[in-house]
Parts: sequence; structure tokens; C-alpha cells
Amino acid sequence: MPDTLNADAQQPIDELLRRELTRLGWLGVAGFAGGCFLLKLTWGWQSALQWLVQAGLVWAFLCYQTKQRLPLNRADPKAPLYKDLGWANRVTLLRAWLIAAVAGFLFQPWPEGPALAWLPGMLYLLAAVLDRVDGYVARRTGQSSLLGIELDTLFDALGLAIASLLALGYDQVHWSYLLMGTAYYLFHAGILWRNFRGLAVYPLPPALHRRTWAGFQMGFLAVVLWPMIYPPLSTLAGFAFMLPAVLGFLIDWLIVSGRINRQADGVDRRFAQITQFSQVVLQPALRVIVVVTLVMSLLQSGLPPLPVGKLGWMNNVMIGGFILASLMVLLGIAGRYFSLILVSLLGWYYMTNPLLPVDYVLFCSVVWLLLLGTGRFSLWTEDDHWLNGYDGA
Repeated sequence: MPDTLNADAQQPIDELLRRELTRLGWLGVAGFAGGCFLLKLTWGWQSALQWLVQAGLVWAFLCYQTKQRLPLNRADPKAPLYKDLGWANRVTLLRAWLIAAVAGFLFQPWPEGPALAWLPGMLYLLAAVLDRVDGYVARRTGQSSLLGIELDTLFDALGLAIASLLALGYDQVHWSYLLMGTAYYLFHAGILWRNFRGLAVYPLPPALHRRTWAGFQMGFLAVVLWPMIYPPLSTLAGFAFMLPAVLGFLIDWLIVSGRINRQADGVDRRFAQITQFSQVVLQPALRVIVVVTLVMSLLQSGLPPLPVGKLGWMNNVMIGGFILASLMVLLGIAGRYFSLILVSLLGWYYMTNPLLPVDYVLFCSVVWLLLLGTGRFSLWTEDDHWLNGYDGA
């Protein structure tokens, strides 16, 4: 069990927490200084200094936000403070540092070079992976805290906004993707506006898909920041990942603003009917559409899918991957895992083949299966339980 102190010792613990945060803050500054020196070697002083200033400002903001929330470093509102931040919150602060490092690349051209061009995407990918790790560490160490929950949401939202803006700056997504990147802030700005005007704000029922979809958005943005996927594929992928999530935010807004009254007679039944329609009709239909459109795309593009040459063995790997993944998706065997494999294979495939009209349907269908799941008549759906679960619980 984590060490805690009683209420008589709260003031000294407050000071200990501030000191630990200060040390971590300065450690982050030192990391940025070292990063600036390394960037200067290949990127030039002007770009490296701009990176340092932007990253440092975002890091200072995130440290300030953490300091304001230190009184939440407890298991519940009535519990005593933990005596230190704990490893879970330290991992979360490492995520904040990585997000600040990504922010340093804003408003600058995409770095060039075999390693430097990959850096923004890899930094954000690591931050996205750690989003799964910090919760696991908190539950395994027994030091889950209200602070960790607050910081997790804060850093997720800011990271999505920064990565979306960076992807737009690199011309990897359409400007409308900023609706996804800023949806959290627009949603809460709307709530503040309703509070300011004295209008009612209604409770939002919990939903597992919100956390899962946010994770997929992070994964998409990390990949789209790699120097290997470009428009029109990256633009199409942006629309495919964005549309269900933005629709979800819109429905949530209609609920909290009272335009959809979850307490009214029949509303829950209609939501259940929509869910049942999705699981029984829409999601199984998407599985069939994926297989049919994949066959059509391969036939229209011609075989083999990749240029024949010294790497001809890759054709066998790709065709075998398409057959296996599409069969697993059709049968509903770990369909979301194999949808992810299909997305990866299609990204590889479209590097050497143009996007045909049928490919727009194919790619969107695969992404939506990844987000929604394969629905009824699936043979094995344990991947749903893992994606919607909490590691270490």
C-alpha cells in the first residue's frame, strides 16, 4: 500500500509534493536544453532555438497546471495525500514532457533527414504508448489518484490538439481535422458558456468508446506524422478516423445541453435500438464490404500489388496478409486486431498504387470496423475486452 499521512501533516506533504514537481520540472528543462544542442547539429541554431522556446513554454504551462492540482494527489476526496507523486504520475509527467517536445516542432517546416524527419511522430507515438502505461502502473502499485485522472485527461486533450495542428502544418490532414483535435476544448467551452448564462448542464452517461477512440486518434496522428504516408491517403485516413469521433462529441453535446433528455420515456430504448442496429446490421455489413471492396481494388489495380523486382517476396507477404486479415475480419475473429493489420497493409499498398474510388469505401470501412468492432455473428471478440478494459485492473 502507498504511504499516506493524516490530516495533521498535510502542510508538510504539500511542500514535499511541490519540491518533487519542481525537481522534475528542472529535469525536463535540462532535457530540452540537451535536445536543443543535438537538434542544432543537424537542424541549425534558429530552428533548434525556436523548438526550445516553444517546448519550454508548453512544459512550463503543463507543470503549472500540475502544481494547481497537487491537492488531488489522493485516492478520493476524503483520503489523505500521498507523500509523493508516485511512479504513475511520474510516467504521466513524462508524457507531458514528450507532448511539449512535439509542440516545439509547431510553426516550422517538417525537419529533413533520415532520422530527424521521424522525430515528431516518434515522440508523439511514445507519448501515446505511455498513455496506456501510466494507468497500468497506478493500478499495479495501488496508487491510483484523482491527480492522475485529471492529468491524464488534460495531457490527452492538449496532445491531440498539438499533434492535430502539427499534422495540419505538414499538410497531412484537411483543416477540418482540427475539429477533432480541439473537440474537447470546444465541448468544455460550451459547458462553461451554459454555466455563465445560467443554463442547465446535464450529466453525461459513461461510455467505454470515448477512451478507446481517443487512443486510436493518438495512434493515427503518430503515424500520420511519419515521413512515409502522404496525401491523399493521410487526408482520407483523417476523415475516416475523425467522422465517428466528431459525431460522438455531437451526441454528447446534445445530451449535456438537454436537447436529448436521457431521462425521458423511450430515449434509452431508442439508444439501445441504435446500438443493436449497429451491432446486428452495420458492423457485420462493414465486414462484408471490406472483403468485397478489397477484392475489387486488387483486381482493378492489377496483380502483383507491388512492383516486381528484387523485393518480389513482398508481394507474397502482402497478398498473404490481405487474405488472412480479411478472412479474420469476415469471420469476426479478433476483428479489430486484424482491421489494424489491414489498415497497415493498405497503407503499404497505397504507397505504390493510386487510390481508386473503391479504395475510399474500403479504407473507411476498415477504419470504422477498427473503431466500432465487428459486431454480432463474430466468432471471437476478446480484442474488444482488452481495448475497452484497463490494464492492471
